[in-house]
Amino acid sequence: MKSKTTAGILGILLGCFGAHKFYLGYTKEAVIMLLVSLLLSWTGIAPGIMGIIGLVEGIMYLTKSDEEFQYTYVDNQKGWF
Repeated sequence: MKSKTTAGILGILLGCFGAHKFYLGYTKEAVIMLLVSLLLSWTGIAPGIMGIIGLVEGIMYLTKSDEEFQYTYVDNQKGWF
């Protein structure tokens, strides 16, 4: 069972690198976030956008009940928001 607290904190702190997605097993989505942040880091905008996505997803994880988090993100593998 994946912890919503761990996923939420990873999303908030390391979301621009897709750490929360790697933790939840969303490899494709995590690699997309990581590559966008690294390959477009020269823009300064792309990592910021990925960071905002990670922040929003982290907060969403933390505000859901344990059952809702488990059903939505672990069992049904909802990759984005």
